[in-house]
Amino acid sequence: MITTRSSWSAGAVVLLCALAAPAFAQQVTPQVSEFIKVKAASVALTDVKVIDGTGKPARLHQTVLLRDGLIAQVGPVKKVKIPAGAEVINGAGKTLIPGLVMLHEHLYYTMPMGSYFNIAQMPYSFPRLYLAGGATTIRTAGSIEPQTDLAIKRMIGEGKLIGPDMDVTAPYIEEPALDIPALNTIKGPEDATRTTAYWADKGCTSFKMYMHVTKPDLAAVVKEAHQRNLKVTGHLCSLTYREAAEIGIDNLEHGFMASSDFQANKQENIADYPAARKSLQNLPANSPEMKNLIQFLISKKVALTSTLPVFEPYTNREVVLGGGLSALVPAVQERETKTWQQNQQKDSASVALFKKELAWEKQFYDAGGLLVSGTDPTGAGRTIAGYSNRRQIELLVEGGFTPVQAIKISTLNGAIYLGREKEIGTIEEGKTADLILINGDPEQDIKQIRNMEIVFKKGIGFDSPKLFESMQGKVGLN
Repeated sequence: MITTRSSWSAGAVVLLCALAAPAFAQQVTPQVSEFIKVKAASVALTDVKVIDGTGKPARLHQTVLLRDGLIAQVGPVKKVKIPAGAEVINGAGKTLIPGLVMLHEHLYYTMPMGSYFNIAQMPYSFPRLYLAGGATTIRTAGSIEPQTDLAIKRMIGEGKLIGPDMDVTAPYIEEPALDIPALNTIKGPEDATRTTAYWADKGCTSFKMYMHVTKPDLAAVVKEAHQRNLKVTGHLCSLTYREAAEIGIDNLEHGFMASSDFQANKQENIADYPAARKSLQNLPANSPEMKNLIQFLISKKVALTSTLPVFEPYTNREVVLGGGLSALVPAVQERETKTWQQNQQKDSASVALFKKELAWEKQFYDAGGLLVSGTDPTGAGRTIAGYSNRRQIELLVEGGFTPVQAIKISTLNGAIYLGREKEIGTIEEGKTADLILINGDPEQDIKQIRNMEIVFKKGIGFDSPKLFESMQGKVGLN
């Protein structure tokens, strides 16, 4: 590219303006600025109910001060002095929770290719829907266009796009087996090592094993990732949870729904998904075998990601989870509605297994396991970014968690897994001002979690309803 004097001068002016601006005042494009509702360096949220993400009881009539993108003070209304010049937001009747830290997200959506399952990138709609739904930090648990994900992460950081902070996972690490054109495959542990090293050097910070990998594959990836202080998760089938934990995996996806540990006559390194699922259907909710596995995983410090929305049954439930049907392009709305109608009163087996999964996740948490939240916006197509993140919290409550516990699982626990609990995940002085202001009280009615008004990311308040509205009828295009 040839750089002219005039173009250099314009660039220099922009650079000088950025350097002269306060550190807090991130430069953003007009397309991003349009959705910013609060941008003052000093903000006071007054008389608000605070569920701080630590698991402690909620506190009423609190004032939360934000300054330069950080939480400066949290305390009772009568004890917190509001600084002169602060923008004041009246929080009476409202609830403040930490920004969600969600660890099984994707920037793609189901896109069938004739009779074959396939997926397509949603680089514009999904990042902003995640932020609209309160997810201020996500891990993309499996990429199909990692170069796109890494670029989106950069552009969000530069104020050019709207979206959450992103922990980008490398392409799936999977042996050839499935006819999914977008899915990355490797051939053996040496290839797995090369793939891990390549994408780590490119900037990916997590790795995900998939359904047909072998023990040597996992061992190779764990070795390469761990020596770089990076983590490995897995949606497994060919390997049992116990085998993966013994090798050193850090995280297991989909609760216990991907476990093949209870499959009779399980062959080593062989995936038999129907047999694994049937074994779970036959396993009692209070099985001693499951409790033994739970204790083993905890002893190995393996985190478990709950992804309840992608398994939610059809009967008497929403077409798109969390109320997002209108976000889909009309043709996809029609497809999903038709599928939903066809499955009404025909998914009794899924209903029964879903109830057991709720119980198993609660058992894992109660035993001291690190349970984290995700949504997996893929599968049949009912799970959409942003909408599903709020729905995940509702489903945790359906499974027996209190709203305070469900929020902790979806905020602090995710931050702990990422090693970022000193920065994000709770509403505490000195932490990044990643917050969600809710019009209502999710402790009284968990579905009020959907009434998000402002999502603060690093102290910048985004208009949640406006972001959702901007993507109506767009999912499936970009």
